[in-house]
Amino acid sequence: MWHWKQDKVSSRKQIQIKGVKDNILLLPNNEYRVVLETSSVNFELKSEAEQDVLIDSFENFLNSLNTKLQILIRVREVDVETYVKDILKLKDKEKEKVYQNQIENYADFIKNLVVRNKILSRKFFLVIPYQAAEKSKDFRIIKEQLQLLSDIVIKALEKLGMKARRLETIEILDLFYSFYNPDQIKSQLLTKNTLEKMLEGENEI
Repeated sequence: MWHWKQDKVSSRKQIQIKGVKDNILLLPNNEYRVVLETSSVNFELKSEAEQDVLIDSFENFLNSLNTKLQILIRVREVDVETYVKDILKLKDKEKEKVYQNQIENYADFIKNLVVRNKILSRKFFLVIPYQAAEKSKDFRIIKEQLQLLSDIVIKALEKLGMKARRLETIEILDLFYSFYNPDQIKSQLLTKNTLEKMLEGENEI
C-alpha cells in the first residue's frame, strides 16, 4: 500500500487523499475510488443515423447505472525533446555517414514539424466512487464491490464501441502527480501513433 509522506501534510489536506491500495484510491469518510481509462469515439465522423444510435445508447448507459460517475479529460503536451534525443543517440552508434545524415535530417524534420504543429495527447477517464457503511470496513468486500461496479461500466462501454481498463496504483499516482506538478505537464512520450497524427497534419497543410 502506498501512503503520502508525512512531510506532505499540507498537500494531503488539500487533495484529501489517504493513499492508494490495490489500485484503489482511499479517501476520508470511508470513501473509495476506481479510475478507468477509456478509449474515445469520433462522433463527428459518424453518420447522422450512427450518431442517433450512439446518443440513445449513451442515454441508456447512464440510466442503467446504479452509481455516480465522474468524467475526466486529461490533455498533455507530447514530449518531443526526449524523442528527438533518443533518435540522435542512434546517430552516435551509426558508422555510415549517409545514415548519420538521414538520422540528423529526420530529427530536424520532427523538431520543425512540432514548431508549426503543437501536438497534444488527450486521455479520457471515468472515476467510479464507492462509500462503505460505517460498520462495513472489510477491505476485501470493498474491493469486490468496486470490481463489480467496474465490470458493469466496462461492459456497458464495450456496447458503445469503447474500450476501458482500470488504472493500476502507479498510474493513479502519476495522474495526481501531473495535476499538482504543472511544470512536469509535458511528459507524454512521443509514440508511433502520435507521430502518424503529426504527419497527417503536415500533409493537410
